[in-house]
Amino acid sequence: MIAYIEPYFLDNDAEAASAVTASVLSTDGVSESLDIQGEILCGGAAVDIAGRDFGGMNCVKPLAVVRPVGPEDIAGAVKAALRSDKLTVAARGNGHSINGQAMAEGGLVVDMSSTAENHFEVGFCGDTAYVDVSGGALWENVLKRCVSEYGLAPRSWTDYLGLTVGGTLSNAGVSGQAFRYGPQTSNVTELDVVTGNGDVVTCSEVENSELFFSVLGGLGQFGIITRARVLLQPAPDMVRWIRVVYTEFDEFTRDAEWLVSQKDESSSFDYVEGFVFVNGDDPVNGWPTVPLHPDHYFEPARLPQSSGSVLYCLELGLHYRDSDSNSNVDKRVERLIGRLRFIEGLRFEVDLSYVDFLLRVKRSEEIAKVIGTWETPHPWLNLFVSKRDIGEFNRTVFKELVKNGVNGPMLVYPLLRSRWDERTSVEVPEGEIFYIVALLRFVPPCTKVSSVEKLVAQNQDIVHWCVRNGIDFKLYLPHYKSREEWIRHFGNRWSRFVDRKAMFDPMAILSPGQKIFNRSP
Repeated sequence: MIAYIEPYFLDNDAEAASAVTASVLSTDGVSESLDIQGEILCGGAAVDIAGRDFGGMNCVKPLAVVRPVGPEDIAGAVKAALRSDKLTVAARGNGHSINGQAMAEGGLVVDMSSTAENHFEVGFCGDTAYVDVSGGALWENVLKRCVSEYGLAPRSWTDYLGLTVGGTLSNAGVSGQAFRYGPQTSNVTELDVVTGNGDVVTCSEVENSELFFSVLGGLGQFGIITRARVLLQPAPDMVRWIRVVYTEFDEFTRDAEWLVSQKDESSSFDYVEGFVFVNGDDPVNGWPTVPLHPDHYFEPARLPQSSGSVLYCLELGLHYRDSDSNSNVDKRVERLIGRLRFIEGLRFEVDLSYVDFLLRVKRSEEIAKVIGTWETPHPWLNLFVSKRDIGEFNRTVFKELVKNGVNGPMLVYPLLRSRWDERTSVEVPEGEIFYIVALLRFVPPCTKVSSVEKLVAQNQDIVHWCVRNGIDFKLYLPHYKSREEWIRHFGNRWSRFVDRKAMFDPMAILSPGQKIFNRSP
């Protein structure tokens, strides 16, 4: 039955392919043509949603949305694309891409949410616990089930957990635990993957290892993750959440680097992040963003008169059990925090459950939805910057280009290269210590398109400044428009990336929204 719709697939023009009417494509013959058990949606809200993402700056229409029952359905969609001339396939998790990376203009978008409940099984390999979860599962649901049913939890997280397992593993997955355990890509031991050849393959470090490491951080270019085996550890009951303020970037980075470099886990906190904020009373960008509780107050009188246009906050978390006495927790905190050189009197802390701590961004999401900024464009910029160059980045970007804030968090904190596996497809700067920088802009409702375009242009200016000045950086969640930029991004590992593409997706079927490779007829 593939011949039934193949004339449409063979059209070389994406617009023409999109023009195929829903009445033609919604017949029962389409399911047979694509050889799947799940749904194929060719119009309506599902297709409209698949043509947008959280970034809100791209809008392209797919030919159809596939809601698979399992990996064989995904393989069926890929095989249909292989039999066509120009059809592509993109996996869509929870739609949190920023620059259209999970879109497929005139192609098939695979809605991974339909597979979210396909896998959930906790097991042990010796003393090591793990959980098998679906690539379409949300991390927040993985957290809740692991903790409530088994008292266990994954070791490495992202800040926002409304993301799919397959989505973050296709990039890296970074948060304040990554200095100790590495990104999420360093905390999986086995995957089930549908390749661009339409094969369903189980892979690990010892079985089909080239595919395993290709897919991790592979930007969806080599396969679609349908199952992941994620390492677990005993979940703590509580977290002491702390924020301390600095006026000098050198002191902020010195303390942060000291904390993440401690070899003994008891000599550091369990979570280390940081952010930049405006030295002023702006409720979105300034002092009010630092306190952790409504009863806390930021006292600007504590700041020295020499303070600059921006300040720095080190954010810390210490895990503990319900059985630990308050005095013992206090002693552990004071022993660690006594080594830090923050501004006296600008320290804020609260105690909350481990699950509530990991879901802390959920509250921000709820507020953003109420005030309308969750649905507006999000011209975000995420980079990794080397330790060598982070000081210059601070002086030019934080203290000049974005000194008035970005209407959202400006994250900056150190990571350790030795916690990242160089066999994966993720690119990071040179040196043991490098920083993640995230400018997470939220745009007020009714903002003009021209204003959003200016923010995008400012992001591009920052990237171009990095290139011109020899800054050792890599885009995280990368988005480039030219082959030359992608070659620069991968550097001497570009040839490896190309070889992996030729091996696992030679027709360039997968993830066309990344704009790395062109579909081969």
